[in-house]
Amino acid sequence: MNQILAPAFEVDPKVLALAAKIKLLLFDVDGVLTDGRLVLGDDGQEYKAFNSRDGHGIKMLQGHGVATGIITGRSSEVVKHRVRDLNIQHVHQGCKEKLPVYRKLIADLGLAPEQTAYVGDDVVDLPIMLQVGLSIAVQNAHPLAREHAHWITPSIGGYGAARETCEMILYAQGAYHREMLKYLSTEHGATAG
Repeated sequence: MNQILAPAFEVDPKVLALAAKIKLLLFDVDGVLTDGRLVLGDDGQEYKAFNSRDGHGIKMLQGHGVATGIITGRSSEVVKHRVRDLNIQHVHQGCKEKLPVYRKLIADLGLAPEQTAYVGDDVVDLPIMLQVGLSIAVQNAHPLAREHAHWITPSIGGYGAARETCEMILYAQGAYHREMLKYLSTEHGATAG
């Protein structure tokens, strides 16, 4: 197979240049890793639906040395389970103000803002989106979040937007082709996300 594998969507070369520098990808949860709906049971238990393809994208990105994390305003037990399944190392829930958490995190990790990316969907995400080297909004994000994003995912939150982000970064860093070739091999036994 001599074909060069690339994501199924096009990305501006300027965005790819920003993505090539990313060492830490951060996500909001509700509206990004989920579709934004909050489903509550009679007992008050909160339920969320996550996309397994998003999860596998996160695992592929981690496998190529890009760290992942979440910074979210809500706190949820189900999120604790999901991040544990995906081995997401940097988990910050219940953040009323996200920017101070972001600043402390990158200082602790010794990263510059241009080495970080954030995926958001609402105005509460803008303080971080305006600081990172690569700001990303999901397709159905608030208009202000979309206006201030370097890139807008082809898919809406909870329906593949995180996967597209991971694949775009892999592509920008020259790892996408190599990663996809693994799945065309009969020897590869990957696990789903």
